[in-house]
Amino acid sequence: MKNHFHLSLITLVTLLSISFNSFAADFNGSELSLLWGIPFIGILLSIALLPLLLPRLWHYHYGKIIIFWTLLFLISMLLSFGWQITITLTSHAILEEYIPFILLLLALFTTSGGILIKSDVISSPKLNVGLLAIGTLFASVMGTTGAAMLMIRPLIRANRERQQRVHIIIFFIFLVANIGGGLTPLGDPPLFIGFLKGVDFFWTVKHMLGPVLLTSFWLLAIFYVIDCHYYRQQYGSLKMPSPIKNTNHIKIYGIKNIILLFAIIISVLVSGIWQSPFSISILGSHISLPNLVRDGIFIIITIVSLLITPKQVRAGNEFNWDPIFEVTKLFVGIFITIVPVLAILRAGTDGALAPVVALVTDDQGQAINSMYFWLSGLLSGFLDNAPTYLVFFNLAAGDATTLMTIFEQTLLAISMGSVFMGALSYIGNAPNFMVKSIATQHQINMPSFFGYMKWSIGILIPIFIINNLVFFMWF
Repeated sequence: MKNHFHLSLITLVTLLSISFNSFAADFNGSELSLLWGIPFIGILLSIALLPLLLPRLWHYHYGKIIIFWTLLFLISMLLSFGWQITITLTSHAILEEYIPFILLLLALFTTSGGILIKSDVISSPKLNVGLLAIGTLFASVMGTTGAAMLMIRPLIRANRERQQRVHIIIFFIFLVANIGGGLTPLGDPPLFIGFLKGVDFFWTVKHMLGPVLLTSFWLLAIFYVIDCHYYRQQYGSLKMPSPIKNTNHIKIYGIKNIILLFAIIISVLVSGIWQSPFSISILGSHISLPNLVRDGIFIIITIVSLLITPKQVRAGNEFNWDPIFEVTKLFVGIFITIVPVLAILRAGTDGALAPVVALVTDDQGQAINSMYFWLSGLLSGFLDNAPTYLVFFNLAAGDATTLMTIFEQTLLAISMGSVFMGALSYIGNAPNFMVKSIATQHQINMPSFFGYMKWSIGILIPIFIINNLVFFMWF
């Protein structure tokens, strides 16, 4: 049986390599076939279907499944393009993109997990709206990952008496893990990339304020209606049942970690402002001194947080490493196998996805902002939203000054789409999966990949249609 599996894998790689070779003589986006997207699509389908169809297999072997698709891609690359291109592209994906991404998540996850908000409060629909609103605001200050990791456990704890909690977690993902990060470049990776490319910090604040407020208002209003329904269903009215003890005592432990959170924010900001000619080269990848220092600070902050935080604080948070391990394993495959997909997108009208790219430009060559909004958004919902933002940023003009002035509506469309629509799926933004994992650990029966999308499509798409009308069609 094992030999048959190995033979099947070798046959599949051989067939794919032959197909790849027939379409690409060099790793150039304009020369690549859509067949190069098979490993990446394989990972997406595995994440979407296996937890639903084969939950036990996925739970115990998801790391091996990700390795399978990643190796399929790497072996095919090796056979088609040789060692040099394979190592160069892989090292670029790992050293310049994946490791900084994971180190930032690790630092935020560790420090926020060291802050314990302890309360006897039993949440009501009004209080839940308040908690979601606070988390949404925090997301633009400390990033979606930091805010999500800080607020998710207090929210779960406040709703410990509730029978229906899935909707609370889903709206938390919508608002805190995604929409709330749209207000500043610190909030979400796509906007930070724009900041590094020259988009002014306060341009983002000014132009994204309206969309974030409007979208958050609609989501909070819809959530309140749904939460009231489930609350009445459980208790018969909106009044707190008398047998349940409810106090306003709130205590915060691990305050030193709040200082570390601000240190992370400052490190990110400085790395974007600090310019240095010094860099180191590893396997064809160039890592600048500011980025190297920033990533080193992330590691130091992680270690310091672990040393200064009392064990009782992390125990009170039910802190463990499973969520970050899961994200680490899943996204290493995504970051590597996504490379050819992004290369095809970067090729624009010369690539295999030319029909998709052509949708953003009219017959006169003018940008269709509505299509920039929807395409950058829908791709961000299933690809990594940071490189997707960069692709459409370059496709629109590639120059921050031009985009902030002449094409400001186009830049707004790309920014809104990349940030907001990361909420469409569990893999649209890294905190989504982390929140799901933590909720599952607290015995909340979270929906499957497609089950979650029933919520996201049913609730978010109508709101995004309103956004499209308000910001790109009526004005």
